[in-house]
Amino acid sequence: MSTNDKLSTDGGQGLGHNPFAALSGLSLPQGAPSQAAKPGVTAPAQPARNRGRVDILREKAGRGGKTVTVATGFVGIGLPEKELLAKKIQKAAGSGGTVKDGRIEIQGDKRDVVARILTEAGFKPVMAGG
Repeated sequence: MSTNDKLSTDGGQGLGHNPFAALSGLSLPQGAPSQAAKPGVTAPAQPARNRGRVDILREKAGRGGKTVTVATGFVGIGLPEKELLAKKIQKAAGSGGTVKDGRIEIQGDKRDVVARILTEAGFKPVMAGG
């Protein structure tokens, strides 16, 4: 490349026009107001404080000596909500986990973390087993 082929980096000319300027002259409808801006609409309610008992177990059997914390006995919630709870617990505990057969399984002995997250979600966690 010769010196004549180089591009200038001094900033050059301004753009000179607004690509959205033509839209202001059109009679376009305004966007829908947010939920908080609508009069008479309240914010979504917090989860119910008593969503039922959930058993928290510590299991080692059949896992090659590895400890797993299991939350089981959920009533009235679907798989998507269990997966969200599992993600939240995994993040708080700093460990992996999954949802299998309607149970949330977290790697390691994380019963206290699982109990705290489930209490915040409105469940009544009960430490079961040994």
